[in-house]
Amino acid sequence: MKTLISVTVLSALLLGCQQVSTTETGATNVNRKQNMSMLLSEQQVDNMAKQSYQETLNKAQSKGVLNSDKAMTARVRGIASRIIPQTSVFRADASKWQWEVNVEASPELNAYCMAGGKIMFYSGIIEKLKLSDDEIAQIMGHEISHALREHSRERMSSAYNKQLAMQGLSLLTGGKYDGYMGMADELMQVGYFLPNSREHESEADTMGLELAARAGYKPQAAITLWQKMAAASQGQPAEFLSTHPSNQTRIQDLQAKIPAVQGLYDTAARKYPAKKGN
Repeated sequence: MKTLISVTVLSALLLGCQQVSTTETGATNVNRKQNMSMLLSEQQVDNMAKQSYQETLNKAQSKGVLNSDKAMTARVRGIASRIIPQTSVFRADASKWQWEVNVEASPELNAYCMAGGKIMFYSGIIEKLKLSDDEIAQIMGHEISHALREHSRERMSSAYNKQLAMQGLSLLTGGKYDGYMGMADELMQVGYFLPNSREHESEADTMGLELAARAGYKPQAAITLWQKMAAASQGQPAEFLSTHPSNQTRIQDLQAKIPAVQGLYDTAARKYPAKKGN
């Protein structure tokens, strides 16, 4: 019976997952194969994101903090209008997404792009870090890249497989190891999920650098951005226990990738006049 259960669980894991490439490689050659659950479609994740994003907008609207700074909103949307068309380099279907770009008045140093192109910037990250347009473009390119690569769906797929594997272990042992489930969960978080999360961040950094360059925003702004972030986040946890690379690691990696996109920026910059302060 245990052998039968083992085969059943293994079969479910194998049949429920597929390796895909969600994006083209671009000039920066992001080409990692991703494991996606066949039980969780892109459309399902997009629908979840759309619902969650709308709830966020409704809440912010009710508090009077949604797009309350008209100049800042116009600034962020203007940058998005240059970056979003570049997404076709990585995904042709992205041009059909229902993109939304909004700004919430909040002290948080944060921004995100949910599946399907739902972008939110918090005013705090722009004001507190005194970001230039080029630096905002680096953040936006990074967050858009998470959506292009479907990192949220990939994480959900991993969670599904993890739950299935845990249930299989419990069945195989007749519940004998149920008391150790918490420990196993922590080990899987450190040994599997954290490295993947850092990998996602690195991919988003790389693709974001290219998106911003193709839109005519200075690649060197990625360095000044993370220098500012480093200064604002003193006392961050050790890299090994963090879901993100350390700021210094990030800066070094980005610096090494700038030559690959410099030519793209030089070409694109001719289309857009430089603004004062950028």
